Amino acid sequence: MSELFSEAILISILASTVRIMTPILFAAIGELVTQRAGIWNMGVEGTMLTGAFTAYIVASSTGSVWLAVWAAMASGALMGLLTAFMTATMRVDHFISGLGINLLAGGLTLYWFRIYIKGRPQPTFDGFDSVAIPGLSAIPWLGEILFTQRLLTYLAFAMVPVIWFLLYRTRWGLELRCLGENPKALDIKGINIVRRQYLAVMIGSVMTGLGGGFLMLGFSDRFLADITAGRGWLAVVAIIAGNWMPRGVLAAVLVFALLESIATHVQVLSLNVPHQIFLALPYLASILLLMGLRRKTNQPVKLGIPYFR
Repeated sequence: MSELFSEAILISILASTVRIMTPILFAAIGELVTQRAGIWNMGVEGTMLTGAFTAYIVASSTGSVWLAVWAAMASGALMGLLTAFMTATMRVDHFISGLGINLLAGGLTLYWFRIYIKGRPQPTFDGFDSVAIPGLSAIPWLGEILFTQRLLTYLAFAMVPVIWFLLYRTRWGLELRCLGENPKALDIKGINIVRRQYLAVMIGSVMTGLGGGFLMLGFSDRFLADITAGRGWLAVVAIIAGNWMPRGVLAAVLVFALLESIATHVQVLSLNVPHQIFLALPYLASILLLMGLRRKTNQPVKLGIPYFR
């Protein structure tokens, strides 16, 4: 176990933690906007999987990672449109609609993937390279951990203060949060509730699709049917564990990513410890967090409750 605590391995674990945080953070911060508007989008896992699959198809076909990024965001928008239609327009139970979307995404991506590679080896592509920030990347420890990452990683962390500012320092954010607390007040003012909920779901789904795209473009060069591996569910848990606050969500995602990074390094180092124990740690931590957070003081009052005039 002493190998796990050497300087080089610790730096590698922490740098990997930052990379692992990226897709979950995109999904969690985006879903935070959606939930603040009163919509439980339980289809985060399926939306992330769709974004990853779309990014793979575009990147392996065209060789352009940036075109793949836009494609992942577009696929997220389409999934968000379907989610908003079911929850805001049709007023279907949010949990049932989300589970349906996850099943749909899992089935369709696997079917299309098999058609795409039928009769040939699975095509691969070159994903994102790390980008070192001049000056900052030379700082001992911190430079390699924080400032030698993929471009989308920097964007994911930048979105945390951006979303905080939009939610708590703008009129738009105040009205969006009111959707999850007292939508009738907005309706009385003549504000279109459904339209605002559509926008919130679309924002969240686009960011989730982007997170799925990063799973392909930042970690792998080939698609796997279970590439998301429950990260969409971890994003939802991170919102609850973070008490529906951006900084809390960031802290929860950090914990999950750190545990996953440790699990990965345990496998690589071939330590005399069952690596399956470490692989289960992020999901075990999510269960423990949910058990310990019975008081949800910041949960929107009308979250998951359809609004009827």
